[in-house]
Amino acid sequence: MGYDLDSGAHSTYSLHYHLILTTKYRRGVLTEERTQFIHEVISGFTDNYGVELTNLDGEDDHVHILFRAKPTTDLVKFINTVKGATARRIRNEYADELKTELWGDSFWNDSYCLISTGQVSLDVLKQYVEDQRE
Repeated sequence: MGYDLDSGAHSTYSLHYHLILTTKYRRGVLTEERTQFIHEVISGFTDNYGVELTNLDGEDDHVHILFRAKPTTDLVKFINTVKGATARRIRNEYADELKTELWGDSFWNDSYCLISTGQVSLDVLKQYVEDQRE
């Protein structure tokens, strides 16, 4: 079983995540241009968190963000920065266009979905572990 592994001073790892953010009230305000803008904003600070952005896309009311992280990455802090920085920047950039769809300071829903992903399925991994003593 082959993995695309990263390594640190005392560790070898493969940490991939799938983050899903929805707009406040599930408003359909995410155009292709705004999604690209969000991608650029996030790309500006990923290095600070030891994160590599691998993909970002979505629909008009949510985005999917795929990224790799290090074991030392504070995921909650990173996600809060993503939500805060992108909301602030997109509200500044598109203020006039968004004021009828979203009001107040909110852009993202308060909650989020974070899923750890792997390079193989869970079933394949379970079988690999079971086969270790054979």
